[in-house]
Amino acid sequence: MDTSLDDLSSSSYDVHAPRLFKNIFPFVKPPRVVIDYMAPMPDLPSEIFLTDTTFRDGVQAFRPYSREEILTLFEYLALLSGDKGVIRWTEFFLYSSRDRAVVQELLDMDYKYPKVTGWIRATLDDLRLVKEVGLDETGILTSISDYHIFYKLNMTRDKALRKYLMVVEEALKSGIIPRCHLEDITRADIYGCVVPFVKELMKLSEHYGIPVKIRLSDTLGLGLPFPFTSLPRSIPKIIHVLKYHCGVPSECIEFHGHNDFSLAVANSLSAWLYGASAVNCTLLGIGERAGNTPLEVMLVFYVQITEDDLDLKVITDIAKYYREKIGYRIAEEAPIVGNKVFSTAAGIHADGLLKNPEVYLPFDPERVLGRRPGIFINDRSGRAGIALWINFYFGLRGKNQISKDHPAVDRLYRAIMESYEKGRTSIYTDEELLDLMKKYTPELFRTLISQCNAVQRGVIHGYDASREDNKP
Repeated sequence: MDTSLDDLSSSSYDVHAPRLFKNIFPFVKPPRVVIDYMAPMPDLPSEIFLTDTTFRDGVQAFRPYSREEILTLFEYLALLSGDKGVIRWTEFFLYSSRDRAVVQELLDMDYKYPKVTGWIRATLDDLRLVKEVGLDETGILTSISDYHIFYKLNMTRDKALRKYLMVVEEALKSGIIPRCHLEDITRADIYGCVVPFVKELMKLSEHYGIPVKIRLSDTLGLGLPFPFTSLPRSIPKIIHVLKYHCGVPSECIEFHGHNDFSLAVANSLSAWLYGASAVNCTLLGIGERAGNTPLEVMLVFYVQITEDDLDLKVITDIAKYYREKIGYRIAEEAPIVGNKVFSTAAGIHADGLLKNPEVYLPFDPERVLGRRPGIFINDRSGRAGIALWINFYFGLRGKNQISKDHPAVDRLYRAIMESYEKGRTSIYTDEELLDLMKKYTPELFRTLISQCNAVQRGVIHGYDASREDNKP
């Protein structure tokens, strides 16, 4: 145990006044990164897993999901979870009759994972909803920073913590596992407020023989993934304190990140590496403001850490469902699921991919995600880019691939470059490239369009291989 972290304990101050750490959060300027040079060592738990808040935090930044959408996405989550529970639980609001009806329907589906849990405020009235639905676990909002306690709840620390503890104990009496969401923990007084509260929670857990889980909610995305930065922003230090100063086991520690400073994934990965078993995510990172930690990205990191053999092609199915059924626009550059992620427009990159795909790809997207890499054609793509587009688009492999020295490629290259010299500024679409092939390389077009790969797909962007009017 790194006892030197005790030096970070808060000094004496007026307990009736909020502690806002203005030296770190000046508000009139961006927050400061303070380095204290005291760093806990990595502490990877024996088991790591993901949790989901797509239908709770995610919907706060999106339209309500329909019943059919919830059921479909839940089944996708179950496929990814498997019997091992890679995605351990997902949470729901319980406030409307519609919320409760969907939760009941999911419970009736009787999937092992993910477990269906609730989310409530720290009130007995909200806890009653959990009991009525019959859930055996619920998240409880236990805002922990003085910003929230003094200015949102209009309470003192003592009053707020007593209220939280009362609701948690009532949940334990009812046999319900409480998951305490320490809202805004990255602006909280860790030793002056978090530690005393969590220690009381651990006493209740021991008394009732029921685990009390702790969610570290980085509400404004202020967390930092570095062990050598100071509290309250250092995610590794917060987890170290919870484990070794409060006695919280890794399997009961969960990190919930927001992406306000583009660190949600880095902080989530850091949480795993420094002792939290669970990271909380949403599908596609949909969430308030800059969004939450994307579940699909953390699944890929999960495989990197555990080497478990997951069917990550389900991620591609989920992205397709969002695009085609839900109508959600996924950013072209979104990691893992964006259309451009495994694509290039640079000729020098295309040349490397032609020679060996491993040169410019981190892994085989077709084998891992069921997605072929792609190429976007512009004035920088060169002959290599055009050849690569033809090979990717028509599914040409091995000796059947077109090289950048093919005469048809040269004709296409000249036509494309002429259009840019005349003022074109947009990327070529697949349909436009097919039109150019039909005009400038009719023999190659006819050959490729009639090959089995094309015929099996039937119609390639409007070009039906069986139609007479598509023959050059």
